[in-house]
This record gives sequence, C-alpha cells and structure tokens, in this order.
Amino acid sequence: MVAANLYVLILAGGSGERFWPYSRRARPKQLLKLFSEQTMLAETIARLGTAVPPERVFVLTNQEQETAVRAACPGLPAENIVAEPAKRDTAPALALGVGLVSRRDPQAVMAVLPADHLIKDTETFRRDLLAGARAAADSGALLTIGIKPTWACPGFGYIEQGRRVSGGEPAIYEVKRFREKPDPSLADSFLKAGNFRWNAGMFIWSIPAIMGELTKHAPELAAFVSRLRTADDPLALLEAEFPRLPKISVDYAIMEKATRVLELEAGFDWDDVGSWVALAKYLPAYEGGNAANGPLTTQDSAHNIVFSSGQKHVALVGVQDLIVIETGDALLVCHRNEAEKIKNIVPAIPEALQ
Repeated sequence: MVAANLYVLILAGGSGERFWPYSRRARPKQLLKLFSEQTMLAETIARLGTAVPPERVFVLTNQEQETAVRAACPGLPAENIVAEPAKRDTAPALALGVGLVSRRDPQAVMAVLPADHLIKDTETFRRDLLAGARAAADSGALLTIGIKPTWACPGFGYIEQGRRVSGGEPAIYEVKRFREKPDPSLADSFLKAGNFRWNAGMFIWSIPAIMGELTKHAPELAAFVSRLRTADDPLALLEAEFPRLPKISVDYAIMEKATRVLELEAGFDWDDVGSWVALAKYLPAYEGGNAANGPLTTQDSAHNIVFSSGQKHVALVGVQDLIVIETGDALLVCHRNEAEKIKNIVPAIPEALQ
C-alpha cells in the first residue's frame, strides 16, 4: 500500500561521540554498519519498502557528513539529500524539511524519522507509518510515535497518554503532555502507571497542520519555510538564512505547545541503540556474559564488551565490566558503567581522531 502524498524526512546528522572510536564526527552512528552490511541510514531507507518511493524521501545531514551520506543513499535523487550549513537543533531542521516537502506538495503528509534506530519488524513499521499518515491527514493533529517502555529508562523523554481515539490497531491516543527525561525514581513511577510511552522522536503531520503550529508558536521558522517554499534558489536561501534561525528543539518549539497532539503506539520493535552497552546484546555472546563482534578468548573475565573494526582476536585476563573498542588508529578502554561519559573525552582527543 502506498500513500499518494506521503513524504519522509530522515534526520541524519549526529556527532559520532557515543560510539567513538568506531564512529567519528564525519562518520556518526547512522553511517556505521553495526547490524548488517548496510549502514543504519541505508537500513532506515530500505525499511520504507514500497510504502514511500525514493523521490519522496528526503535526507537532512550536515556539510561535514554530506559526502558519506550521499554514498550511503545511492538510490535517492541527489537533490533530496540536503546539508544544513549550521547546527541549529531539531526545530529549524524540521522547518527546513517542511519547506522542502511543501515545495513539492503544499498539502502533503510528512513523516520525520531518525536515521539511527534499529527496527526489525519492517512490515508492522510500514503498517503503523501508513496508519499514522492517515490519522494525521484526517485529524489535522500533529502525531508522534510512542514506544511502550520495557524498563524504567531515565535516558528518554516520555509521552503521557490520554484517551484512546482509535477503534482498531494500531492504537492512537490523545497526548496529555510530554515529560522530560526523568530521574530513575520518576521513570519507575511512569512505568508503573502504565500510560507513559517513550518519545522516539518520530513525527507525522500534514503540511497545513505543521505550518499552522509554526505560525502560532515559532513565527520566525514559519517565515523561513514560506520563503524557502517559493525561493528561486532554495540552496542559496538556505546558506544565507539557516545559520541565523533560533537554536531550539522541536519539542520545546512546537510539540509541547501544539493545539492537538496524538500518539500512535508502535506495534513494531524499536531500539535507539544509544551506546556500546546497548549494542552489546546484539553482539555474539561468549562465556561469562562477555560479548564481542569477533574472536574472543577469556580467562577469569566477565561482562565485558569487545568490538574490533578489523575483528582482531582479543584476549581478556582477569577483567570485569570493561568496554574495549579497537580500530586501526585508536583504542578505547572504558568501564561499562561509564559508557555515557565517552562523549566527554572525545573533545580532548587529537582532532584528527575525533
């Protein structure tokens, strides 16, 4: 099934810090081959299948990563890959996407997807995507996709569900409110309440609906979209105006203020795979709770994560709970409980290795 006016915007920026040293600024997570012989970006595009043809898929990246992103998207029209000239957070990025799509079809429905999430159940994903597009078109609301939490994660934002508005599957709810990343005890209360979902950063809306909300709550972004939509040279306008747009997230700028927001509860599996620790469960398992992407020998060692870009044979003796990452030019050794701090050390590393 194909929705005739559905476009997809894939956000493919990122800093490449959490998976250092395998990832770099010019090669962040979405450009890594973590789960197959395809990059995560290529997997995201392939996941759309025939639901959205390539000419209606846009990819936003930045100038540092543009060459690698283009190489990862050989099936997309060249003009559908656009590099932001400056980092301005998600609200300006989505405004840019709205402008690009509305140049093609001012009545279109537009889905926004991250480029670096793992989803294996592609059939259900496409079902939910198309159902969300219909709901967004019919309701005039902004729609977000929520993930049923599997544990009390303090690292995600949460969506509080209100009343259910759909009769069948997938389930669609009114959104009571968005909640910021909670502390562990509050996250636990969300899990026990049962009506909170993880905010996966996936959105669906019609162009008229998002333009109405931009005009009301972010007029500077709405004006940028309007100029971009009619510009004779959109790339020149992008270079001139985008760096001056306010730096603000879409949640703060729009979603928390919008007149009506719906949440579609995902029926598909989902993992944002946000760290080496999160990746470990997808790596081959070894004795002692160790995980590695290549050959591993251990002695009195447990719960370690090993990744070698060249799949070198690694031996561990008498160590516990380490992350050991080897690439041709760098080596990371980190306690697995400190994985979130990897990004903090990257700026101190020689620039050529960042």
